Amino acid sequence: MKVLVAVKRVVDANVKVNVLGDNSGVDLNNVKMAINPLCEIAVEEAIRLKEKGVATEIVAVCIGQKTAQETLRTALALGADRGILVETDAEVDSLGVAKVLKAVCEKEAPQLIITGKQSIDSDNNQTGQMLAALSGYAQGTFASEITVDGDKLTVVREIDGGLQTVALNLPAIVSTDLRLNEPRYASLPNIMKAKKKPLDSTTPDELGVDVAARTKTLKVEPPAQRSAGIKVETVDELVEKLKNEAKVI
Repeated sequence: MKVLVAVKRVVDANVKVNVLGDNSGVDLNNVKMAINPLCEIAVEEAIRLKEKGVATEIVAVCIGQKTAQETLRTALALGADRGILVETDAEVDSLGVAKVLKAVCEKEAPQLIITGKQSIDSDNNQTGQMLAALSGYAQGTFASEITVDGDKLTVVREIDGGLQTVALNLPAIVSTDLRLNEPRYASLPNIMKAKKKPLDSTTPDELGVDVAARTKTLKVEPPAQRSAGIKVETVDELVEKLKNEAKVI
């Protein structure tokens, strides 16, 4: 079974970002970039399926500038077999990503597509669902457990009321939740091996896809500064402040 995993290049989750002076976006100059954490979970799940003998090949796909090769090399170091970079300088929104992934799926014909449920930059949680709508594949979003049995897929989903289990026919699309697994670290030998793994490059035009954004970022602002807290001496003083100043009781 071929598994296709979508990965995204984002600002490292441990980096504190700064907003540009004109509020047009986030300052990316000299900022450490990394694979999106939920995409890393998607890669890990694909690797575990291969270790179980379910998956035979793992293909990692990334959309972005040439520097996104680093993100694909990370996925290859973790255990993906080959990478595909869809190179573009344009800012691609969720629909554009879904359309590109659909074109790649038509070319690669994977039986399972795994994505992170959302990225930590745009935070939209749309791509997996849009890809399912465009391709007509079954979908299991917010997955906390995946089981493959032949051409059937069982996905335990995290929903507001608890857990929901759905049965899907392959090919299918799964988006990962945080509790699906704990990603491994890439070992030095695997990092060296990743340099020799195949990494193909293409463009949206070659795939016949229009990635013109349908959405536009109007303004980016940092979160409001939190006011400093205060210390109280007694419980009575705390209750008085909660009642008369904060007015929460």
